[in-house]
Amino acid sequence: MTDTLPTAEAAVSEASSDSSQSPRHPQQLKRSIGIVGGTLLTLSCVTPASTLFVVVPDLFGSLGTATALTIAIGSVLCIAVAFCYSELGTLIPSAGGEYAMVSTLAGRLAGWLVFVLSLLVVMIVPPVIAMGTADYLTRIVHLNPSMTGAGVMLLATLAGLLDLRANAWITGIFLVLEVIAAGVVALLGFTHSHRGLGSLTSMQVAGTGGHTDTVTAMLVVSGLAIALFVTQGFSTAVYLSEELENPRRNVARTVLATLAISTVIILVPVVAITMGASDLSTLTGGDISSMVTAWSNSAVGTFVSLCVALAIINAGIVMVIQNSRVLFASARDKAWPAPVNTVFSKLGRFGSPWVATLAVGIPGAVLCFVNLDTLYGVTGVSVTGMYLLVAVAALLSRRGNHRHTHAWRMPLWPTMPILLIAVLAYILTQQETTYLLWTGGIVTAATLYWALYLRPRRDTRWLISLPEED
Repeated sequence: MTDTLPTAEAAVSEASSDSSQSPRHPQQLKRSIGIVGGTLLTLSCVTPASTLFVVVPDLFGSLGTATALTIAIGSVLCIAVAFCYSELGTLIPSAGGEYAMVSTLAGRLAGWLVFVLSLLVVMIVPPVIAMGTADYLTRIVHLNPSMTGAGVMLLATLAGLLDLRANAWITGIFLVLEVIAAGVVALLGFTHSHRGLGSLTSMQVAGTGGHTDTVTAMLVVSGLAIALFVTQGFSTAVYLSEELENPRRNVARTVLATLAISTVIILVPVVAITMGASDLSTLTGGDISSMVTAWSNSAVGTFVSLCVALAIINAGIVMVIQNSRVLFASARDKAWPAPVNTVFSKLGRFGSPWVATLAVGIPGAVLCFVNLDTLYGVTGVSVTGMYLLVAVAALLSRRGNHRHTHAWRMPLWPTMPILLIAVLAYILTQQETTYLLWTGGIVTAATLYWALYLRPRRDTRWLISLPEED
């Protein structure tokens, strides 16, 4: 094991250089939200409607009638993942999220690699989703996708500078509209059903030339990387743990409640769409807006499209909030050269890390002018790898002093993390070589930064600090 930290407090006490605050009392975010606000923010990061309309159509294109089954299997796997996040998030409540948990329990190198994977995921996804806003506003006005996406990212950045409690209310209102849109799709799909429940396991997809192809078990396993990404946002709760009241109790409740609610909001409409699509070709095409219009009328289709556009804006706000917290925590834990750490750890008048927020949002707006479609595969690989390392940390969570720390404890430990590690490792082996090579190259570069900069300065760099509980 590499560079395991004995305790967070001991690590912090070593950090006597380039720090504007007491090393034993690192600058921390204020606790301002309860379980309701935390759940609203976390659900908004899952973005059920934008996931349903942006990510799921790609699954329909490759998996056809097996899409609902694949998402259901992914959701079951996510229960084990959620147990790991719940235990680790209450054991180590830090805005650093995965990297703080893994660093403390599995060593600083493992934590650094988790940080890079998580940063890769959360930096790529917001601008890609933001560019989809224009597609759902075409019923009202034609917009340039890149310009619209950049505008959404800048709007999300401005919202991210506000107090977290205010953002919880903003995202909560948008979330209600998301749920309504998903409910309308589910209702229309079920009331216009063309096939029975047996179609959910028929394993068929429309092929070329009007032929019907069979979805193999290997295709389902390969699709699980994206299926895991569909509900991935529930992990946001651990990023907010430093701002949640009573984190030892509320982190686990927020993680598990968010996973349950988001699974229902996403999976039920997917089942309805599978049963309600007029034919297999229409289902494989994945044009949900056109299906909604065919089931109802153009007015309903326009309403659903507007709800999706708002959902995407909502996702942008929450993702900027999440990403800025990760960057803030990495600077507080001295992952970068001293001047960078000082800048990124600054808090604004509303208690938000304003420099880190700008550093996340503005590059996100710039990325809207870059073709990022091929990075969806890299995102799937990164999410799977990140979950794998979190499961390893969960397997080590009851060693030494951590065994007696007051925290929420998962059932069926250590069986749960062991099985999860085996399944996730197998899923990784079934991904496309190109995506594995891209992700592997990024991980290699991150390892070199660790070896050449962080490890030689192990007494003053990458020191994982945990805020004190009130």
